[in-house]
Amino acid sequence: MRTVYRVFAFAIAAEVLVQAAAVAYAIAGMGHWVQGGGVLDSAAMESDEFPFPEVVGFIVHGINGSIVVPLLAVLLVVFSFFAKVRGGVKWAFVVFVLVGVQAQLGFMAGDLPALGALHGLNALLLFAAALHTALRSRTGRPAVATPVAEPAAATTV
Repeated sequence: MRTVYRVFAFAIAAEVLVQAAAVAYAIAGMGHWVQGGGVLDSAAMESDEFPFPEVVGFIVHGINGSIVVPLLAVLLVVFSFFAKVRGGVKWAFVVFVLVGVQAQLGFMAGDLPALGALHGLNALLLFAAALHTALRSRTGRPAVATPVAEPAAATTV
């Protein structure tokens, strides 16, 4: 169960990387589209058609941030009770709380754009906490015993 705990913690850290890559991809594509004459207005945002191909990055970011990462965080908390990692429950809850804060900052940033900066900073905290949680669950391998040469018995003649 310790391995499952570690895998889920690493998966959350990896999802933070996916989130950053997806939103950067979408913003770069949007910038390219606007420079080419595209107009970003409410009609483009509410359209059923993709105004530019990279808009898929916003979709990935939204689905991962509102469904996938929270689900992974809940499962990490559940597994933490069985993993027998010292401090594992505490760190699973730290990750869970940071995921909750991250989601709320993301949802509220539409009404208060300054929260977008906190959303980005909290993502870094979440990545660090998930990575720390995964790394502290490592099982140490027993040291390989090296044979110690015993001193030759002294013989008297």
